[in-house]
Amino acid sequence: MDAFVDTLIQLLIDWGYVGLFVSALLAGSIVPFSSELVMMALVKVGLSPAICVLAATLGNTAGGMTCYYMGRLGRTDWIEKYFKVKKEKIDRMQRFLQGKGALMGFFAFLPFVGEAIAIALGFMRSNVWLTTLSMFVGKLVRYIAMLMALQEAVSLVS
Repeated sequence: MDAFVDTLIQLLIDWGYVGLFVSALLAGSIVPFSSELVMMALVKVGLSPAICVLAATLGNTAGGMTCYYMGRLGRTDWIEKYFKVKKEKIDRMQRFLQGKGALMGFFAFLPFVGEAIAIALGFMRSNVWLTTLSMFVGKLVRYIAMLMALQEAVSLVS
């Protein structure tokens, strides 16, 4: 399995910005995938950091919105089966998000709970435009911070 993942990552790197978008889309949805590796590799080989951040943010937001729309469908059986997110976790997230609204989509970038946040916002039928915008901003901040950390790490090693 590791050889398959390594081959897939290399293929996505070879595709450049499009590969980064696809890797971020996968990572933003239910697929456990690391778009960070692809982004770091692309920046390292000289692609524009700004375009890499934009491609990753757009892809990751699109992936997160797949979770939102799955929640909007309201099919908990599908969510448990395909997303591996238990109904109890979604219920807890809905209680937490109650009254906070679509702007909580900002936190959809968080590991372990990001998918549950997006799914719960879908269940709650939060405003799709505000959810998308807040999710985009959160993911943008995350990728910018990641890029800055990468550049700092590279400068320390040099």
